[in-house]
Amino acid sequence: MTLPNATLFPQTLMRLHIFEPRYRQMLEEVLHARRVMVIAMRKPGSARELPFSVAGLGLVRFCLRHKDGTSDLILEGLSRVELVRTVRRIPFRVSRIRPLPTPSRDSVTIDALMAKVRDLVTERIEQDWPPLEDGFKKTPVQEIVACLETINDPDRVADLVSWSLLRGAAERQTILETIEVEARLKHLIHFLMAEINQRRKGKIK
Repeated sequence: MTLPNATLFPQTLMRLHIFEPRYRQMLEEVLHARRVMVIAMRKPGSARELPFSVAGLGLVRFCLRHKDGTSDLILEGLSRVELVRTVRRIPFRVSRIRPLPTPSRDSVTIDALMAKVRDLVTERIEQDWPPLEDGFKKTPVQEIVACLETINDPDRVADLVSWSLLRGAAERQTILETIEVEARLKHLIHFLMAEINQRRKGKIK
């Protein structure tokens, strides 16, 4: 599915309402196969629903079908993938994909970046931003902080914080496209600091 402003990160959840005929057909094929599908963000300004080349592969964990033919889904993100080649466009896009695993890396630099991310998350929450409204981003921020305290994997921390707190679609897509975890954490810190500073300026006004 190519959707505006949509980002499916690994190990996060996304809620979808399926109503278009083409995507109803796609769902039928998905449920009768391996229950996996790709969510790609649509490039802004593209007339033909052109997707970004890096997207999220998700597993359909829950599907509720309605009498009118529509369905509500819960997707669990499995991994980042690259859309290598489109093999079909009608009635919905089918692409060959390549998984994009995160290279394993431990370093003092990453530990320092993780500590900075946690500090910024706390500051971001203390600013009392309005909650994000789409998908499962209504998760109370206190739960996010509690979860971060139990996670030592920088890959998961970067994705969880980006999914739950970053408000800009372009920023989330940048994080999704950044495979190397040190660079991803640096991007995340930059984006969080920008949002925090923007909020400060708004309060001053």
